[in-house]
Amino acid sequence: MNTLINKKVNFQDLGLIDYQEAWDYQEKIFGETIAVKTQNRSVDVENQQLTPNFLLFCQHPHVYTLGKSGKLDHLLVSEDDLAAKQAKYYKINRGGDITYHGPGQIVGYPILDLDNFFTDIHIYMRTLEEAIILTLAEYGLQAGRIAGLTGVWMDFEQQKNPRKICALGVKASRWVTMHGFALNVNTDLSYFGNIVPCGIDDKAVTSLAAELGRDVDLEEVSNKLKNHLAQLFSMELQG
Repeated sequence: MNTLINKKVNFQDLGLIDYQEAWDYQEKIFGETIAVKTQNRSVDVENQQLTPNFLLFCQHPHVYTLGKSGKLDHLLVSEDDLAAKQAKYYKINRGGDITYHGPGQIVGYPILDLDNFFTDIHIYMRTLEEAIILTLAEYGLQAGRIAGLTGVWMDFEQQKNPRKICALGVKASRWVTMHGFALNVNTDLSYFGNIVPCGIDDKAVTSLAAELGRDVDLEEVSNKLKNHLAQLFSMELQG
């Protein structure tokens, strides 16, 4: 565990960015953070460095990503179909199954050294979910969790028509995190019809716009969500 604690988090909004470019950027930060932790283990306390933390927000052009535990047959269209839909596909190194990213969605990539916060992946996932739940509550929507499933759901109690509004999938090594969450705001939900979202074939997908019946200001949602993350993690956001 780090002797030094750093609660400062560098916030960056990357805008609309190609998935591979954002993934490469994550990997760069992730690798550099782990390198600092490794170096710290071999030097005296007075020579140790603070490990950095980042919170990246972005949107992606149409893309499908398959996690380590996912099944390729959960992608229901061919490569030709993907090209026709101007969509890309990547098999990636996070947990979880297949999901979709596209314009109108807030994708969040916290690259945190959890030694600066708390070393518990379960609590980490639940805290990300809680930030989404609190953000949706500001729009009058009651969202929550469904036992045994990650992410944030509408109609999570009676489950007559449960529908996912936010997907989660993370990777962690030496308590450093990457990948994260995708909150559907003004997302074109028809793209989810090309996959078995998160490997779950008996539950629907929704968005903030679909639930409210109107488009929502993406920047406004981003600011609310960023503030809830900062409060729940006791972050000092920079940038």
